[in-house]
Order: sequence, then C-alpha cells, then structure tokens
Amino acid sequence: MSQTQRKIRWGIVSTANIGVEKVIPAMQRAELCDIHAIASRSIDKATSVADELGIAKAYGSYEELLSDPEIEAIYNPLPNHLHVSVSIQALEAGKHVLCEKPIALTSEEGRQLVDAAAAHPDLKVMEAFMYRHHPQWQKAREIVRSGGIGQLKTINSLFSYFNDDPDNIRNMADIGGGGLMDIGCYPISVSRFIFGEEPTRVQGLADMHPEFGTDVMASAILDFGTGTSTFTCSTQMAPYQRVNIFGNKGRVEIEIPFNAPPDKPCKMWHQTDTGDIEEIEFDICDQYGIQGDLFSQAILNDTAVPTPIPDSVANMKVIEAIFRSDTSGTWESV
Repeated sequence: MSQTQRKIRWGIVSTANIGVEKVIPAMQRAELCDIHAIASRSIDKATSVADELGIAKAYGSYEELLSDPEIEAIYNPLPNHLHVSVSIQALEAGKHVLCEKPIALTSEEGRQLVDAAAAHPDLKVMEAFMYRHHPQWQKAREIVRSGGIGQLKTINSLFSYFNDDPDNIRNMADIGGGGLMDIGCYPISVSRFIFGEEPTRVQGLADMHPEFGTDVMASAILDFGTGTSTFTCSTQMAPYQRVNIFGNKGRVEIEIPFNAPPDKPCKMWHQTDTGDIEEIEFDICDQYGIQGDLFSQAILNDTAVPTPIPDSVANMKVIEAIFRSDTSGTWESV
C-alpha cells in the first residue's frame, strides 16, 4: 500500500459487541481506516463507547451519522433484520457500506441491496466475511487451485458455540437468529469460496428450539457436482471450529478457520500425495483490519471490492435451500 494514501473516514452504525470488541480496534490499527464516528440509539451509549475507544464523534441516532458529510464509509453490525434497510439508507446518503453477515433475512431481501448498490455504482458495498481475507484462507485456496491436493473432492466443516440466553439476538427468530444464519453461513461461504462455484442442490436437517423457534443445530450436504461439502453448526454445543479440505491426492486442515485470533499465529496442515504433512504457520495478523484496509483501498483506487455483493445473495440462497430441505426431507435445488 502506498505510504502517501490517505485514510478513509469511517462511521460505525451501532455499538454492537462485534464492532466494539473486535472490528473497531482492528480497523483503528489498520493503515487506511480512520474510525471517525459511532452512532447508537442512545447518545449516552454512543458517547461512552466513543470515549472508551478514542472516536472523535458520537451520535444518538443512525440518521445523524449518515448525514455527516465527513463520513465516507459505514460499517453496519446491526442485528440481521436491519442489515439491508440501514445499508440502503447509507447508500442513499452517499456512503460506502461494509455490512456484517448474513447480508439479509432472505435472498429476496438481499437482492434489494444488490439493486440499491447497482443504482449507486460509484459506491462500494460488501458483506463482512472477514475470514476470506486472512492469509490462511488465501493460502488454502492457492493450494487447492494449484493442484496441491489433486482433484478437490469434499470439504468438511464444524462450527459451534453454546448460548442459551433467550435475550440474546442469536436466539430471536423474528430478527434472524439461529445457527445457520449466525455461523452456518461460514461453512457455506467457505465451500463456495474453495470450489469457486455454486452448489446445485443441498440436503439439510435442522434441530429447532421449542421456545426460541431458532435452529440450535443444523447439518447439511452441498452438492457441487464434482464434489461435496458437509458441515454441522450449532449454537448449543461445545465451542469448536475446524475445516478439512480433501482431494484425491492430499488434504488441507485449518486449525482456527473462522475466528482467527489477532494475537497469535495461525496454523494449517497440508498433506501431500507422498503422505508427508507440512505444518504452515502464519504471522500474527488481524483479519478484521485486513478487511477494513482492502475495502478502503477499493474506495481510494475505485476498484472492485474483494467480494461483490451478489455473492451474498448466493450464500443466502443456500441457507434457504437447507431450511426447505429440512421441511421436505429431500434434496432441494439452490
């Protein structure tokens, strides 16, 4: 990155934990991000977080932040049901948008954001799947694409945590809670990222909570024609995450695939056709900071963002097909 490039002035829409604890500090340490303002529905909350994190401006409404002419880009970590509507408001206010995953409650709602982005071609829009920008995933895709595991056959992922708090947004069905929406979207995205195409059909099974009405465990098979992807995600299992990528001549295993720590090295293992296993260690980095810089770079250079927004709708279509399959008990096309 050029040492002469200025920083993009960012506004944060909400004081959500993901932003306050992970994304904002990472972007503040990044090269091209100036976290200039933060908004909450409570001015006291916004002011408190702004003081804590050293942010220049605090606003008591999202609309006030969006009307600030100094803000160039916004990061939207609001609850899932507010992703599309507030992101569209931001575009209409002339702001670039980095929005948390999942992009919407449905693929149809996601298309509204795609259409809004198309109506503002001078503005950048991207879903915040931060894992894709970590060097471990860039390396994994490079190994697969260069034939390092032979022909890609199947990907197996597991992602889980335990949260049974009825007041937590992840356990509220009406605003987009549930395991598939919160963390199942990652194995789906990973599969599409590594295969480099869309699955044609899926089969899924979901365990629904009797009170929350959310899926607390879901398993699925994604059929890519040349291979498959299988995963299980859960909001009420022992915390764990791991991804294995298998070919006919080798495999890749990623130790901490999604929540890669910003304060210690990450590891992956590459087993070659000789049976030898190479341990690959990556330098300490923060995937949220990398994401912020890549998005800012796209703004500064007026180039495409790493992951175009239609990709987000494609991910939502797979989630919907899995839920349909759970109901129908059979394969569903995507």
